[in-house]
Amino acid sequence: MAPINQSTPAPAGLIQAVPLFAARRPRVRGWVARPGLLLAGLFVVLLLIAALQPAWLVAGDPLAANAREAFRAPDSLYWLGTDENGRDILTRLVYAVRPSLVLGLAATAIGLLVGTLFGLLAGLGPRWLDGAVMRLVDVLLAFPDLLLALVIITFFGQGQLNTIIAVGIASVPRYARLVRAQTLVVRGAAYVEAATTLGLGRSAVIARHVLPNAIKPILILATIGIGGNIVAGAALSFLGFGAPPPAPEWGGMLAIGRNYLGNAGWLVAWPALAITLTVVSISAIGRELLRRSEGKHL
Repeated sequence: MAPINQSTPAPAGLIQAVPLFAARRPRVRGWVARPGLLLAGLFVVLLLIAALQPAWLVAGDPLAANAREAFRAPDSLYWLGTDENGRDILTRLVYAVRPSLVLGLAATAIGLLVGTLFGLLAGLGPRWLDGAVMRLVDVLLAFPDLLLALVIITFFGQGQLNTIIAVGIASVPRYARLVRAQTLVVRGAAYVEAATTLGLGRSAVIARHVLPNAIKPILILATIGIGGNIVAGAALSFLGFGAPPPAPEWGGMLAIGRNYLGNAGWLVAWPALAITLTVVSISAIGRELLRRSEGKHL
């Protein structure tokens, strides 16, 4: 075989593969260089599996009670121990992922949808409408999110659906302010003025230029807000406004576990750790997405 020198052409596939892998290598190195972000991503994947197919992770029934196994400390049979009714804590933690993620995602969607509508009305409407909408937003901002959610639940009653609605409405004001601020910036951009000058209708300008550019950074910030809504839902469950027992729910497990904190601390430790890891992981991914969108570190 003749030696390959500089004048020998390389195969076409090799020529195309080199820049392709060279372009991907920095992204791979970025994930490897930040193990915390990689662990956060893996934990979120684990949460999705637990929410969609919990039977893949645990084989038991989260409602199955066994009085003989009550308050059993973590061991080789019950990895995270059992509760006051002898139910496996690991199984209950896994099955509690779905309602927590559903609450976080649905409440964020409600807050983002209603907040975007208010923000667009304030940013694109006349001055009197802007003032009226923002005064309403200021009134809602005067209440802490949890207190506002409690007021809403008081009127509409308890339950998973009402908790989602309450947490979602409580998050509306911050999204409304962010969307209004972005809309005021975008509406004065050169490309919006150019589209208007070329005769593009107002509704078309809003749909094609204002809304996509105003909502894009808000969508990334909403990712971080999912974790906050999960904490709010767990707090409402802890106060007794979530799904009634014995439904597996992190906040409800904390509320019951505090009664046995002295002799069975694991009843509180594991759901608290699950909430913490979930919020930290989702927030880490959201901040990374925000950093990449801005092109700089936060």
